[in-house]
Amino acid sequence: MTDEPPADETVDEPDPEETEAIIQEIERKRSLTGWATVAVAAIGIAFSLFQMWLAAKGFVLSLELPAVGEVEFVALQLLQINAIHVAFGLVLTFLLYPSSTGDGPISTRCIALGAAVDDRLGSDHPVSRVVHAVGAALRWVFVDPDLDRVTPFDLALIPVAVLSAAYFVTDFREIQRMRALGLEAGRPIHEVFTFLDPVAGLLGPLTEPSYAMVLGVVGVLLVLEATRRAISLYLMLIVAAFVVYARFGVLIPQSAPYVGVLSIPELSWPSIIQNLWYNTENGVFGIPVTVSVQFIYIFILFGAFLEMSGAGKWFIDLAYAATGTRRGGPAKASILASGFMGTISGSSIANTVTTGAFTIPLMKKSGYRPEFAGGVEASASSGGQILPPVMGAAAFLIVQYTATPFADVIVAAAIPAIVFFFGVWVMVHFEASKLGIGGLDPSDLVDVREHLSAGWFYLVPIGLLLYYLIVERLSVARSAWFTLIAIGALITLVAAYSDETRGRLGALFVGLFAGTLAAQYVAGTGILGALLGAGPGGQSLQAAFAATVGQLGGISIVAGVLTLATHPYIDAPLLEFDDAVDRATETNADVLGQPRLADNGLHRLTVFLGKSMEGGARTAVPVVIAVAAAGIIPGVISVSGLGPNLVALIEAVAGGSLVLLLLVTAVSSILLGMGMPTTVTYIILVSLLAPALTAFGVPELAAHLFILYFGVIADITPPVAVAAYAASGVAKSDAFQTGIEAFSLSLNKAIVPFAFVLTPGLVLLRREPNAAELEIGEKYRVLGAADLFDVAYIVPEVLIPVVCMFLGVVALAATVIGYVYTPVSRAERAAFALSSLLLMAPGLGVRGVLDVLGLVGIGNGGGGEVALGVDLALRAVGLALFVALVLGNRGQGASGFFRSSESETSPETA
Repeated sequence: MTDEPPADETVDEPDPEETEAIIQEIERKRSLTGWATVAVAAIGIAFSLFQMWLAAKGFVLSLELPAVGEVEFVALQLLQINAIHVAFGLVLTFLLYPSSTGDGPISTRCIALGAAVDDRLGSDHPVSRVVHAVGAALRWVFVDPDLDRVTPFDLALIPVAVLSAAYFVTDFREIQRMRALGLEAGRPIHEVFTFLDPVAGLLGPLTEPSYAMVLGVVGVLLVLEATRRAISLYLMLIVAAFVVYARFGVLIPQSAPYVGVLSIPELSWPSIIQNLWYNTENGVFGIPVTVSVQFIYIFILFGAFLEMSGAGKWFIDLAYAATGTRRGGPAKASILASGFMGTISGSSIANTVTTGAFTIPLMKKSGYRPEFAGGVEASASSGGQILPPVMGAAAFLIVQYTATPFADVIVAAAIPAIVFFFGVWVMVHFEASKLGIGGLDPSDLVDVREHLSAGWFYLVPIGLLLYYLIVERLSVARSAWFTLIAIGALITLVAAYSDETRGRLGALFVGLFAGTLAAQYVAGTGILGALLGAGPGGQSLQAAFAATVGQLGGISIVAGVLTLATHPYIDAPLLEFDDAVDRATETNADVLGQPRLADNGLHRLTVFLGKSMEGGARTAVPVVIAVAAAGIIPGVISVSGLGPNLVALIEAVAGGSLVLLLLVTAVSSILLGMGMPTTVTYIILVSLLAPALTAFGVPELAAHLFILYFGVIADITPPVAVAAYAASGVAKSDAFQTGIEAFSLSLNKAIVPFAFVLTPGLVLLRREPNAAELEIGEKYRVLGAADLFDVAYIVPEVLIPVVCMFLGVVALAATVIGYVYTPVSRAERAAFALSSLLLMAPGLGVRGVLDVLGLVGIGNGGGGEVALGVDLALRAVGLALFVALVLGNRGQGASGFFRSSESETSPETA
């Protein structure tokens, strides 16, 4: 039977303000009002429109006008596009993130100085008054203690950021000339600002640097300041250290032991700035920002549209309907809901808080400890970044860095991601069995069939995305753009649908479809173009039909808008916008003095579009700043020629041991990723460590996924487990202990990467027969249809490892939770841990043992790959040990997880 909670326990509805406050506390983002809110919304919508235009039209900004044709406004180069992209990010950063809240080391020292002066001279002394006056002025200019106002310092930085981007648009020819001649060939400042001519002689050396040089220096400093605000001081210092190293690395003696390989040729400041600021290959506007422009932003926008449409709440309800009545149902629903949310959110923190606001209180009510409930949510939410089809920003960087099609990346990442979520599922089941936690009452849940029939349209965009990526093999940007149009069309139709309007909506849709078909058949253009006499001329009926089908999105949007315009006050029964949209709708109605406007369907749809675009921009800001800052590091490595020397140093430190190198990479990823976005960790470590991994024979795609996995683990690894701390805020639990629980639940996420690096079949990679003759990125390929029928390969190298990995995470769950059918003793836990290692990554144990023996003078270390026969034999030993342990434990009790059948009357099924 379902375990009933105590009668006095209640589950509070999630408080949007409390949820927002938790995110604000962790991200230190402002909560603005008044003109600042309007400014952020306007700039955010402009940012999203700019990116949508790029996705639709490419780098040529043009507009198709009836009877006129295509009107081209401007054709931009990649460097210009990237500069505008980063400028938007900088402006929004200075509006949304404070320079200081008054609790930093400088502020506290200034306060202490004022107090010391008061103690020594008295508060009425003229010197004390001057000190306090200066302090108050500085506080007004720089400090925002309540996270609610834009300071004068922020307002001063914004036009400088705009100016740095405007130079790329207005003076691009000069930039192109300086690429060949250097920044010294640019115009001096007083030639650009002619009003400085009269005093140019007085400025002396200040007039020597070119205008381009000054803007480059200022631009890099602005990126560093934005990084400090939006990401962390830690990352800013790392990036700044690389910039300083580019200039002074020449001072490192080449003869110095170990660090001598870090010596680089002398580089001048103009050369450094030119490579870091005026270059699309490396630096601020390098590959990471290019990926953000072409892929990341449009997918963030995709997620924002889905979230604002109410998809998040619908997915959570679906997860509870599917699993809520099972043993430990609330925790299992949390895993599913977080996985669903992971498809529309690449942020571990946002995913944790928004989903956890619903799931954590129910987990606590059902009997889970607050720390465990928060750990489950944080662990599953962090997994959203490794779950296809939308894996977070780093997945798109993998596409660019490895030149691997996105469809292949999501195929390769699918099995490890499923294994991770399965592993967390097993752990929460064992915990529920140990504590006797049942499921929810079916009457408290929605009916699955009714829920799907009411919200099926939320699944369509995800299905379309997969279709465009995998079946049609379209580019990532085009796939995301078409899916975005599909979301807009579906939401518009659903917003306009009701019992009163369905006839009108259907008639308008059919009429527009028929009219478009006729216009395409007669004139080869749309309805308006045909009426104005434009178009290239008639075409075949088949071609006209294909062209009309291609415009279904636009037809749907027009039909929905016309329906809402003629019948605005309807109650759309299928659509429930996100609370943020409803609040914004009511606010707009109040501001305009039209309360009834809050119920106007067309107004609500307009607010939904604006809120989605603004929300996408707000979410994208830290990502844009992160990729801009992190791009400096590979830029320095490239311009200094450090790369080969660094690989040699890492290989020397590893001493020929792949296991040691993997451990160094894993620890580095976790340490570097603490408190920083996964994207930043990935960019830095891919530049530093990926070449060394591939030099050891690790498949390039597997090496990149390995770094990504451990960057994600950093979000739930104490002492700086940001996702776990966000969960603890919702769960009202101990933050550090919640981090411990989250890390324990994610242990399989730490072992799986070692497994697929040593057994590439786990990520569906196969070594090419002539790999020795190929480039690093071409030595392995994703499995094709023909490989599936190669039994001699597919069974030992793919099927057996995959099955063993699933069994291995069950053994790991028994180790962590200490329960299967009955409690597991310490000795049994150790045996389960050994069986887990043998099942999941036997090669890791073999090579690790051989490395240790090599260190003590026995043998030559790990050497090459573990023979397939040895690998299979060790997996067989692990399987035998696992079966013996499970059967031995089963004789003492039954948890239900391994049962072949369940009582028909019990809702506590797994």
